[in-house]
Amino acid sequence: MNSSSGEVQQSAPEGCRAVPIFVVGSARSGTTLLYHMLLSSGSFAHFFSEPAVFDLLVPKFGDLSSARNRERAMISWIGSKMHRASGLDGEFIRRKVLAECNSNADFLRILMQEVARQQGIQRWAVWGPDNLLYIREVKLQMPDARFIHVIRDGRDVALSMQTEGFIRPFAWDRDKSLLVAGLHWRWKVRTGREQARALATDYLEVSFESLVRTPKPVLARVARFVGCELDFERIKREGVGTVKNTNSSFRFLDRNLAANPIGRWRHCLTVSQIAALESCIGDMLQSLGYELAGSGSAEQFRWIRATYPAFFSAKHWLKQHTMAGRFASVDRMRAA
Repeated sequence: MNSSSGEVQQSAPEGCRAVPIFVVGSARSGTTLLYHMLLSSGSFAHFFSEPAVFDLLVPKFGDLSSARNRERAMISWIGSKMHRASGLDGEFIRRKVLAECNSNADFLRILMQEVARQQGIQRWAVWGPDNLLYIREVKLQMPDARFIHVIRDGRDVALSMQTEGFIRPFAWDRDKSLLVAGLHWRWKVRTGREQARALATDYLEVSFESLVRTPKPVLARVARFVGCELDFERIKREGVGTVKNTNSSFRFLDRNLAANPIGRWRHCLTVSQIAALESCIGDMLQSLGYELAGSGSAEQFRWIRATYPAFFSAKHWLKQHTMAGRFASVDRMRAA
């Protein structure tokens, strides 16, 4: 897979050992697996949730540099899934955030530093696929942040998203849910890569397929990037989260497919479905080094190729800049 940061990513600058690590990528791309590998290494504090600061807290409550917004955010945050995952005393972390938080990034840093301190560990990493869309903002407020972008074959991502019902097409496109899911993957990967262009050695792309097939060399590259040892034998032995138990979309449907996450699309999609999907996302697949199975015509789906990325971008902008962000349809803070 091509990497926009090139081979310079193979070594990390001096002093990177304590930097915050963000594991990002499109949903269903393997971000959870890599994040749990980091936790299984023993070098990072355990936090089994998504601290959705930039993509949930900020849109809901506004800039957290405001004392009023922080107070409102903490009222909602205490008792949430994020709070429960932290293991922190509610009143303690509330006082600390209200007193010391001066930015959106400060909220995240305060939270994760306290989680790490409680566990007696210096390092922390954050899992959150949607942080891919906020790389520029995070980096501006947290200059030492580093990002690992996990990228998976968009055909497998689209199949998984469709199985989970993650992306809903417009009512008149109900029969095109697979294509819309693929276009969401394409939009998200492209948006993330565009935001990461200026990050140089603070950005690393990891192929999900390589991580599964040849984990040792991939983890060695990740280890140099994050600045700490990632021993594969220890990771297998500790095996927290998805390292031990798969979160595959097919875990309740087909054990064989669940156990073999690479190239499922070849077994689950028809020839016509593959051709249609590649017509929509083939350009991105090829730019990432994936081979196409057919030769579908992009002209056939010109309308949805133009409409849905524009819709995704508009929806994201509205969430960031208007009251729409306060009325998210799914409140992940209180999800079970």
